[in-house]
Amino acid sequence: MNWQPTLESERVIIRPLKEGDMESLYDAAKDPAIWDQHWCKRYLWPEFEKYFHESIESGGAMAILDKKTQKIIGSSRFQVLEGFPNAIEIGWTFIRREYWGGTYNAEIKDKMVNHAFRQVDTVFLFIDKNNFRSQKAAEKIGAVESSKLPEEKLPATRSTNYIYILKKSQWK
Repeated sequence: MNWQPTLESERVIIRPLKEGDMESLYDAAKDPAIWDQHWCKRYLWPEFEKYFHESIESGGAMAILDKKTQKIIGSSRFQVLEGFPNAIEIGWTFIRREYWGGTYNAEIKDKMVNHAFRQVDTVFLFIDKNNFRSQKAAEKIGAVESSKLPEEKLPATRSTNYIYILKKSQWK
């Protein structure tokens, strides 16, 4: 499967993240308020640089652009999960604060989840227990926190994460 497609919606273009995007993406990431509910502080250059290179090396990193301005407003990533051949993780997602609270995140996740469901039946979202904004955003798109579901085999994650699940059979 192509884990670095180009996807478009009414407001965004989601395309493969490239080496040349580092400064533009840092411009979107350098706002400390974006990271205030994260364990990491990617607004600091050393942490951002590590995050960026890990994203490039992952083979699934995506740049998110405002379709109107063509400006990078954030990023996300598809990540293959070892031992889960019929599932994919979507994560490491952030967008500039001026794009919060509207339809941007819903459009981004809709495009990415629909793309994933062409190949897999399950999408996992790992969200820090202190990241209430991302938990609410996951619930808005229909993801269910794993403890609220019947027992299911789950991938390993940090103990400070909740695992949210989207099932193809229940997707809109």
